[in-house]
Amino acid sequence: MASLTDLTDRVERLLLRHDEITRTNELLREQVAALTQERDSLRSRLNAARARVDALLERLPAEAPKEELP
Repeated sequence: MASLTDLTDRVERLLLRHDEITRTNELLREQVAALTQERDSLRSRLNAARARVDALLERLPAEAPKEELP
């Protein structure tokens, strides 16, 4: 049977591990939030670029005039 000292040491190690995992989890949450914000920003920029390209395409003539060969 484990002694009280062994159990105390194990509980202390478990508490330290819990704190470490909690900190790691918080850092990961912050990274996810930052990446989500970056993704949303890139999506917005992509949509704006698509709108500009679509507007430019609408300004082009439907068909280019065909040149007659001599």
